[in-house]
Amino acid sequence: MPWRCSVGSDRYENSRLPTGGRAGTAVSPSREACAGLSRHNPYTAMGVNAMPLEGEYEPSPVQWVREQVELYESSGGTQGTTLWDTGLPVVIVTMRGAKSGRIRKIPLMRVEHEGRYAAVASNGGFPRHPVWYFNLKADPQADLQDGPERQGMTAREVTGDEKAQWWQRAVAAYPPYTEYLEKANRVIPVFVLEPEHLAGRAKAPAPTRN
Repeated sequence: MPWRCSVGSDRYENSRLPTGGRAGTAVSPSREACAGLSRHNPYTAMGVNAMPLEGEYEPSPVQWVREQVELYESSGGTQGTTLWDTGLPVVIVTMRGAKSGRIRKIPLMRVEHEGRYAAVASNGGFPRHPVWYFNLKADPQADLQDGPERQGMTAREVTGDEKAQWWQRAVAAYPPYTEYLEKANRVIPVFVLEPEHLAGRAKAPAPTRN
């Protein structure tokens, strides 16, 4: 059974550890033990249940994407956490390739609200959807790393009033999305990524004031 580190219930199982851990090591079920694992293991974060996607990882062919993912993860989410020189934060989203079945990773702008995250398929304003859009449509299970914390997520594409609210949040977090929409000449899809305990509990959009 895959390992997990659950601080809230002080439970730790390690019948199988990913690369970087030591299977069979006796670990006391404590906050300190989980935190220690987090420093050595890109799949574990304090206070977060981590059930990583399994499979062969295929790094992006785009150099800056590949290098930022590597820096972000290897530093435990303390470096490479912003988009270039903008100072605006990004998260790393891990998903399964729709065609290859291999693990794919991409940095996306951090758009968070009450534990949920938006993934905006802007593709920098290009006229076609990014490849990762089709990955999440084919398999909505994903991992999301926000700084040192990583957790399993379920992605769902949003529409209507819910999408409008998330679009406002996205533009507030990263204003160039407005320009991308004008350039793209297409509908830009928006996903909401939800942790397991929030999945399926979509909140009704707040009423619009006239």
